[in-house]
Amino acid sequence: MNGQNILKEGLLEKRSDGLLQLWKRKNCVLTDEGLCIHDPKASRSKCKVLAFESMKTVDCVERKGRHVYFTVVMADSREIDFRCLEESTWNAEITLGMVQFKNRQAIQSVKSRQLAHICTPTAISTMS
Repeated sequence: MNGQNILKEGLLEKRSDGLLQLWKRKNCVLTDEGLCIHDPKASRSKCKVLAFESMKTVDCVERKGRHVYFTVVMADSREIDFRCLEESTWNAEITLGMVQFKNRQAIQSVKSRQLAHICTPTAISTMS
């Protein structure tokens, strides 16, 4: 996550994959490339990265009591459940970051196709 634009930092709770599915507090850093999750006792260098490139959607937003529950769905259909305090807006900020990332990708794709079209032998010969 070095050199990336930090959009938000703070605590999120992630549901464990184990049998009991306990909620565990995680330090999180949201950047313009994705979400870095690490144990509060571990260093940032040991973070698990959920890259926007591999995210499909942020789903199932539900408010219960003082928490907001949401699921990050990855491209491989893996689902990762989170919860945060209602006022923290993590779900909205992750969604917004993912949409902005996907928009940047789409713009780059269009520009590279346009450039490839301009550089074809047919296009170059019509310019002469």
